[in-house]
Amino acid sequence: MISAQAAFAPTYARARVQFLEAAATAGMAITSHNHPLPGREGETLAMDVALDGDPDAERLLIVSSACHGAEGFCGSGVQVFAAHDAEWRAHARAAGVTVLYIHALNPHGFSWVRRVTHENVDLNRNFQDFSQPLPQNPAYAELHALLLPETWPPGPDNQAALDVYVATQGPARYQAAVTQGQHAVADGLFFGGTAPTWSNLTLRQVLRSQAQKAHRLAWIDLHTGLGPRGVGERICACHDDPAALARARRWWDGNGQTPVTSIYDGSSTSARLTGLMWGAAYEECPQAEYTGIALEYGTLPIADVIHALRADHWLHQHPEAPAAQQQAIQQQMRDTFYVNTDAWRAQVVVQARQALFQAVDGLSR
Repeated sequence: MISAQAAFAPTYARARVQFLEAAATAGMAITSHNHPLPGREGETLAMDVALDGDPDAERLLIVSSACHGAEGFCGSGVQVFAAHDAEWRAHARAAGVTVLYIHALNPHGFSWVRRVTHENVDLNRNFQDFSQPLPQNPAYAELHALLLPETWPPGPDNQAALDVYVATQGPARYQAAVTQGQHAVADGLFFGGTAPTWSNLTLRQVLRSQAQKAHRLAWIDLHTGLGPRGVGERICACHDDPAALARARRWWDGNGQTPVTSIYDGSSTSARLTGLMWGAAYEECPQAEYTGIALEYGTLPIADVIHALRADHWLHQHPEAPAAQQQAIQQQMRDTFYVNTDAWRAQVVVQARQALFQAVDGLSR
């Protein structure tokens, strides 16, 4: 067993070592898909995959981290803890459930403490059919110049203009306009891309090679940044399908103690999004009944999260910024998506562990 505190790492490089060591010690089958670019410390970047159990099992649970790179500090910690957790692993084996850990879906963002991929793409907006017209977000186009002004920090006129938008349109509409995704402004916020990213293509390869035998497939994708601090919201990660939502709620709502929310009925803290990553489960594993959640841990209020992302994207546009300003913005990003306290890490592990057990029990019914 490992402590909740020791499972979390201060850098991507260290997180990767801890994950690979834990998986190897547990006897898992490990496959690494190397990224084409180096990391912040010059380290090799990779999407690492560890399979715990029978590769031909009919029941498969995927546990993934760092879809949004900077959120990987949390997700990796959960995965490392789980790999050391003998009771959890025995429970999955006894139920005939194989667990597939996907560590660092977006290793570049994890290493550089950015939410986006090296293509400046939000991976969780990138799973579109690029042969068809892409979704439009004209509201974002209206806001882009205000969100990313020429100078940082923005002046009072900029804040006043955003305040007017929020006052007239409402906070929910502002959040949706900014976060739902857009495909028109390549250096903008929540850019979904115009082609599949490296992470998109690599994840599909993983699903094709590792999940083709499953008849029942579950997925817990680990995120941070929305909701009350330390609370893990269970957001249904399925199509707008009443049966899939009902199944997710049977598995994960804990008799009402841990409710499962949905972007389709307005119960989630997330806006309604398109191009979501879990869509690949339907496309690459059509043989399986699929059920999933995004386990989203709160850190800061949404206004602070958006402000940190604005600063990060501004910095990406202005690499000539003074070193002290660069360091401050990068630290702000880390603090926005990872609460570096023992109490928060303990909350994360307890809730994740509960969700893992619930997923196995759901797959076994």
